[in-house]
Amino acid sequence: MESFIKNVLIDLKSKDLNFEELHFILPSRRAGTFLKHQLSSLLHQPIFSPQILSIEEFVEELSGLKSIPNSELLFKLYETYKSLTKSSEVEPFELFSKWAQILLQDFNEIDRYLVDHKKIFEYLSAIKELDHWSIEEQQTDLIKTHLKFWKKLKDYYLDFTDKLLASKQGYQGLIYREAANNLEIYIENYPNRKHMFLGFNALNESESTIIQGLLQNDLASIYWDIDRVFVEDNIHDAGLFIRQHKDEWKFFKKNPFNWLTSHYSEGKNVEAIGVPKLIGQAKYIGQILDQLRLKDEKLSNVAVVLGEESLLAPVLNSIPKSIAHVNVTMGLPLKYVPLASLFELLFTTHKNNPEKFYYKNVIDIISHPSIYGLFETASGNSSSDIAGYIQKNNLVYIAHSEIKQIATDSISNLIDLLFKSWEDYPKTALVNCSKIILRLKEYLTLNKSFNTLELEYLYRFNILFNQLSELNSKYDYLDTVNALYGIYKELLSLETLDFKGEPLEGLQIMGMLESRVLDFETVIISSVNEGVLPSGKTNNSFIPFDVKIENGLPTFKEKDAVYTYHFYRLLQRAKNIYILYNTEIDALKGGEKSRFITQLEIEGIHNIKHSTVSPEVPVTEKNLEQILKTDAVLMKLKLLSSKGFSPSSLTNYIRNPIDFYYEKVLDIEEFENVEESIAANTLGSVIHDTLEDFYKPLENRFLNQVHLNDCKSKIKATVTKHFKKLYKEGDFTKGKNLIIFEIAQRYILNFIETEIESLDNGNEIKIIAIETEENVELKIDGLDFPIKLNGKVDRIDQFNGVTRVIDYKSGKVDQNKVEIVNWEDMTTDYDKYSKSFQVLCYAYMMHQKSKIQLPIEAGIISFKNLNSGFLKFGKKDTQYSRTKHQMITDDTLANFESELKKLILEICDPKVDFIQKELE
Repeated sequence: MESFIKNVLIDLKSKDLNFEELHFILPSRRAGTFLKHQLSSLLHQPIFSPQILSIEEFVEELSGLKSIPNSELLFKLYETYKSLTKSSEVEPFELFSKWAQILLQDFNEIDRYLVDHKKIFEYLSAIKELDHWSIEEQQTDLIKTHLKFWKKLKDYYLDFTDKLLASKQGYQGLIYREAANNLEIYIENYPNRKHMFLGFNALNESESTIIQGLLQNDLASIYWDIDRVFVEDNIHDAGLFIRQHKDEWKFFKKNPFNWLTSHYSEGKNVEAIGVPKLIGQAKYIGQILDQLRLKDEKLSNVAVVLGEESLLAPVLNSIPKSIAHVNVTMGLPLKYVPLASLFELLFTTHKNNPEKFYYKNVIDIISHPSIYGLFETASGNSSSDIAGYIQKNNLVYIAHSEIKQIATDSISNLIDLLFKSWEDYPKTALVNCSKIILRLKEYLTLNKSFNTLELEYLYRFNILFNQLSELNSKYDYLDTVNALYGIYKELLSLETLDFKGEPLEGLQIMGMLESRVLDFETVIISSVNEGVLPSGKTNNSFIPFDVKIENGLPTFKEKDAVYTYHFYRLLQRAKNIYILYNTEIDALKGGEKSRFITQLEIEGIHNIKHSTVSPEVPVTEKNLEQILKTDAVLMKLKLLSSKGFSPSSLTNYIRNPIDFYYEKVLDIEEFENVEESIAANTLGSVIHDTLEDFYKPLENRFLNQVHLNDCKSKIKATVTKHFKKLYKEGDFTKGKNLIIFEIAQRYILNFIETEIESLDNGNEIKIIAIETEENVELKIDGLDFPIKLNGKVDRIDQFNGVTRVIDYKSGKVDQNKVEIVNWEDMTTDYDKYSKSFQVLCYAYMMHQKSKIQLPIEAGIISFKNLNSGFLKFGKKDTQYSRTKHQMITDDTLANFESELKKLILEICDPKVDFIQKELE
C-alpha cells in the first residue's frame, strides 16, 4: 500500500521541484511527522527540511494575531459586556459564562465563514422582534430585556473584536478573518513562495478564500485525498465538500483536479461487530490486536481509531503485553485521571460555603487514594480513625472545628487545608488547592515507591491552578467559588495529559480527527453508533437553523458530512477493517449502529461480515460456603457455651449458620454506618428503653390509670432522652427523622392508652418483671462442657391472674408468626418460626428459674399491629386447623426443650460443619 502522502511527494519529485523551498500546509501537525518520514525515504542526499505547517499555524502566521485560550476569551468578553451594560443589569460572571460560551462559538463561526456581522446581527434582532411571545401590544419588562439582548449582540461583537485586534490577539475565527483580509499583502511580500496544500476536505470560507487566492496567483498546488466513488455519487456525503470545490472554484475551470483515486473499490475484508458497552469494545480490540500479532502483522500499519475519547484508558489497559510499542496521538483528558476526582470532591464540598460538611463528603475526601497516604504517614490519626469516630458518633453533618477536635496536632494543618472554609472566596480556594498539590508532591518525593505518573498528574494540575490564579488576578471577575468552579471545569475539559512515544513505530492509537491524511492497512474503528459517528443534531448556537443556511454557516448536516469523509477516507486504502459498535441501549446513546454501517451495506461494493460478540462469562457452579469445625472453632464454641447462647444468636444460626460463625465465632461485628435516617433497630431500642422507664417502678404492683396518665405527660421528654442517647449527634428535629421521632411517641401513647382502656374494662394487670435478664444452665447428653442460655425478657405480667411472658416488637408481626404445627420446623424455618422460638426461650428460662408457674401464656405485642392486641403463641394440630393450644404447659416446654437441645447439639457437633443457607 502506497500512502496518499507518499504519492504526493512522488508527484512533486517528478516535477523537479526543490523540496527545500516548498511550504507544506496540512490539516494537522501529526501529518507533518509522517510527511517528513516519507520524504526522507525518497531522497538520496541530505536537504534542509521544508517548512511544514498545520493549517492553524499557517493562518495564524498570515493573520499576525496570537491565539488566546477560550477561558481567557470569556473574561475579555465579560469585560466588553460590563462596559456596554448598565451596572444595575450586569449579570455575575457565573451566570454570564453559561451563555457567553455559546456566543463565542457563534462569533467564531461568523468570522471563519466571513459572514457580514452587521447583516446577521441585525437580521437576528429583527427576527426576535417579530417572534416575541407576548400577545399584548405593550411589551413586558421581560420581553424588553430579551429584545435588548439581541440588539446588543452587534455592539458586543464590535467592541470585543476591536479590543482583541488592538492587542494583536484573537480567537480562531477572528484569526481566520484577518488572515483572509491580509492575503493580498502576504502575496506581495512572498511572490515566489510555493505552498502545497495536502489532504483537505471541508474548508470554511476563510480557508477557501486563502487557498483560492494562492492558487490563482500560481503560488500553490492542492492535492485532494478523495476516491472517485464519492465524487461521482452526487448524494454521497463523503464527497460533499470536494464536489463543491471542484464545481465552484474558478481555478479548476482551467486546471486539473489532483486527484481522484480508485482505491476504495479494491478488495477489502470488512467486519461489522456488535459489542456490548465501551469496556466490551476495549476488551475485544485487545483480542483483535492479539490475533494480528500472532499473524505477524506489522503493527505500525495498524491504527485503532477511537470514536469516544473516554475509551482511551480501557483500550490501553486491554492491549496485550506482548505488544511493546504503542504510539498514542490523542491525549488522556485530565478529567479522567484519579487526581481530578479529589478536586471535584473539594469543590463540591466547599462551593456553597456550608457551615457543616456532609459526612460522606468528609469521608470521601480523607479516604481518597491521593490523600490517604498523607494521613497514614502522619504520627496522629489515620483517616480510618476519623471516619470511625464520625460513624460511631453518628455525625451526619460535621464542622471543620469538630474534625480538628477529633484529629491530633500532627495532622491539624492537613485538616485545615482540606476543610477550613473557603469563605466563598476564589483566591482562598486557589491558594488551598495549590498548597494541597505541594503537600502531595512532598509526600510523593519522600516516598521511595512513588509513581512518576502521579507526579505528572500533580504537575498538570499545578499548571491548571496557576492559570486560574493568573486569570483571577488579572481580571478579578470571579466573585464566588461556584464561578471559579465553572471556569475550572472549562479548563479541565480542555487539558490533556500527552503521551510521549515514537510516532512512526508500533501500534497507532488515535481519535478520528488525528487520522487525517494518514493511511493504514488495518483499521479498527470503535463506537460506530448513531450519536457518536456521526454525532447528529446539536443546537449549541443562538443562530437559528434557517439563518445559518441563509448566511452559508455550517449546520449539523455539514458537520455530519465532515465525519462521513473521515470515516470513508480511513477505509480507502485499508485492506482489513474492523468496525465496532455498542449493542447496548444507553440513556443517551448506544444501541443503534451508525448509518455508516448501513450505507456500506447498501452500496454493495464490499461484502460486510456481520457478527455480535459478548465477553465470555464463565459458568461457575454456585457452591455454598462451608466452614469446617477445627479445634480452634470448637474451643471458641465451648467458650460461647459457657458464656451463654441468647435467643437472637440461636435464631441467627437458624437463619444462616455462616452468619452465626462470622458474628459469634470470629467476633466480626456488622459494620455500622452513619444513620442519616433513624434505623428500625434504633426506633425499637428507644421504645423498649422508654417503656422500661415507665414500667420498671411498677414491678410487683398492679397497673393503675393514675400512673399511666402520668406517663403520658412524660412521653416526649423520655423519648427525646433515649433518642439523644442512641442516635448520638444525629438530628431528629426535621425531615424524615422528625417523622420517626413522632412515630415513636405515637406508638408509646397508643400502647399506654390500650393499657388504660383494658383497665377501664375491668381487667387487672400486675407487673411481675420488666427488662429482666436471665441465665440458665442446660444439661445436654453428648456434651461434656457447660451450656448456658441467657436473654433479656421485655415484660412478665399477670392479666386477670394469667401469667404472660411478653416480647415487644416495633415492627409488624401477625398472629400466624407466633404459631407452629410441627415442633421440628421451629429450628429449620427462620421466617415462619423465629418469633415463636424467641418467646418460648423466654418462657423456658423464666420457668427454669422458678420465676413463673405453669400454665402461662407467651407472645408478642407488635406496635405496628397494636389493634391485634397480645399475639399469643399457639400450637396447631394441622396447618389448617382452627384449634390452637395457647396455654404453655409442662408438655409444651418439654417439646421445646427437646428441639432446643437438638439445635445446640448441632452447633457444637464437631462433625456438623457451618454450611451456608441459600437466602431468598
